Amino acid sequence: MEFAEKHSSNTQKVEQIVQLASMYVHPLKSTRGIAYSRAFASWQGLLHDREWLLVDAAGQFITARDYPQLVNVHCTPIPGALLFQAPGFPTVAALATQFDTPSATTVWKDHFTAYHGSAVADDWFSRYLGLPCRLLWLGQRPLRQQKTSDQALSFADAYPYLLINQGSLDELNSQLSQPVTLRHFRPNLVIADAQAYEEDDWKVIRIGSVVFDVTKPCTRCQLTTVDPDNGTPAADGEPLATLIRARQQAEGICFGINLAPRNEGMLQAGDALEVLELRYTF
Repeated sequence: MEFAEKHSSNTQKVEQIVQLASMYVHPLKSTRGIAYSRAFASWQGLLHDREWLLVDAAGQFITARDYPQLVNVHCTPIPGALLFQAPGFPTVAALATQFDTPSATTVWKDHFTAYHGSAVADDWFSRYLGLPCRLLWLGQRPLRQQKTSDQALSFADAYPYLLINQGSLDELNSQLSQPVTLRHFRPNLVIADAQAYEEDDWKVIRIGSVVFDVTKPCTRCQLTTVDPDNGTPAADGEPLATLIRARQQAEGICFGINLAPRNEGMLQAGDALEVLELRYTF
């Protein structure tokens, strides 16, 4: 007992280290993500993230904002192809080698060329969504460019990475009658052991060996209300309703931060996050 008391009195508090907890790749935009503990961080995002896109007959991109059942589509990457599964539908494969026909498309205000090539996949998704649509592949050399550099960009909304802080999610959930999961926010990178909304102040960070610029807070829409397990929108409009009250910023309703990398490298769960530069100094 004496030793225990002496040992306790000499113990110093260990500072908690912010670290990468998990990563998610969404091979087809708006479909279910795949959790990884180790992934390659490229200029355009985590390897294979948002390399595929659904478009309508006019080439406009289709997302779960309008078709929430997309979150029930499971993607399985295999060498040179992607397998798709959905409730009540047989598995269908999209072979990258088939996608060799240039096709003009649009993601928000970006107009660029991707590649089309599988009538079978088109028919599968058209039947699943109940509207004529086509599946596009980004290609080996993407033609879409990032907003803050001359590097390529995937079919992501605007930036190659989205980071969510588990501490911020915990704080948000403390205000909700029904907690939500981090998958409601479709992140690429999830960090642990940071204070709630600490990420609002970051300007440049390093995770493992990869340095990221914080490009902007991530603005949010009704997609956050879609249950990622079944594609059902929340009747009470949460968590967006609470975010509208609690997270109004100059950019809009914000939760999470968008990132652009300064280099490429491997990331793995447990990598330390270091803040290299703060947005605000006092």
